Amino acid sequence: MKTVNELLREYRAGQQPAKGERLQFSGACGKDVYNITAPFDFAGKTLIAGRMEERDSEAAHIGFFEKVQDDCYQLVEGTVDLPLQDPFVTFIGGKLILGGVETYPHPEDATKLHWRTNFYEMKTLEEAGLLFKGPGGMKDLRLKELADGRLLVLTRPQGEKGGRGKIGVLYLSALEELSTEKIEQAPLAYGNFLADEWGGANEIYQLADGQIGVLGHIARFDEHGDRHYYPITFTLKDQALYDVKIIAERSNFAASPAKRPDLEDVVFSGGLHFLKDGTAYLYAGIADATGQRIKIKHPFE
Repeated sequence: MKTVNELLREYRAGQQPAKGERLQFSGACGKDVYNITAPFDFAGKTLIAGRMEERDSEAAHIGFFEKVQDDCYQLVEGTVDLPLQDPFVTFIGGKLILGGVETYPHPEDATKLHWRTNFYEMKTLEEAGLLFKGPGGMKDLRLKELADGRLLVLTRPQGEKGGRGKIGVLYLSALEELSTEKIEQAPLAYGNFLADEWGGANEIYQLADGQIGVLGHIARFDEHGDRHYYPITFTLKDQALYDVKIIAERSNFAASPAKRPDLEDVVFSGGLHFLKDGTAYLYAGIADATGQRIKIKHPFE
């Protein structure tokens, strides 16, 4: 894969999108709402799921916000309490599957936090059943039911296998086959991130031509230790990443606060909403403090 700087130069050489807009999330009681999903329909409502937490805390809960205006969403009261970070959604067998990152004390050092990706079946907004707990230390675990009935699983190992974070690829015949062992054994995709950079998948799409498109992110540290995250898209073919490109950057979005100074340049991909005019809205978390959207060209055309 090309470096972040190479991808960024290619992106800046093209036409820049119009300025993004900050979305309004009412009912959050002063908490930040960020790392949001794209809108989805469930229980007769158009919803966005978002990470809710205090500015000086990492203790997150998932909030479900109903669309009341084009850029304004209202918190739905009385929904299931899910203490997770960075929500995402997919539909498998017609059922809404919600995922998020659970944090818990590290098994080898209780003074540190560990994490894993969990999946829940949303029976209603008030009831969710735990389906699966992912491997310890793995974020950005994503599922997609394909047109041929198979289940595509994109993993994100770190450490000896994945360095700072690389994408692995796994195909299953059914959700019931999903296991920690298979996830940990999933081979890394070809064309992955470089050793001193990292990334992961955020949402998977089966495109009209049958191809698999992926919205993800790529990230790096700078010389001061500050983080830089950029939304990317790519297509997945024969377990390889093709056509990787950055589709937006922080300066394209509206001015808004950051959780910490080292997170000023973070755009965390949430989801895409495709429009009939050949464009798409990218929904994203900005600087770990706000949720925004920006209209871009259809990234897979």
